[in-house]
Amino acid sequence: MTLSQIQNAIASGNLSNSDLSQLITFIQGVKTRQTKQSIREGDSVWVVQKTKRTAGIVESIKIKKAIVNMKGSRYNVPLSMIVSR
Repeated sequence: MTLSQIQNAIASGNLSNSDLSQLITFIQGVKTRQTKQSIREGDSVWVVQKTKRTAGIVESIKIKKAIVNMKGSRYNVPLSMIVSR
């Protein structure tokens, strides 16, 4: 199934707001698991926010968040906001 087929199925389906919220939670969980598997301490990453992305270095990885050094400061960042460089 392609991405466009999935998008069409979601758009044409009669999903309730509760169903859509569960789908969003599931997708965020998948993003978190994939990110956790793809990054290691010391990796250079992008921290993606709504309007910008900032370069950083992963210092440690927790269950759902990572400590990332960006511009000389340490931030506790959700794994779903991290993209490998």
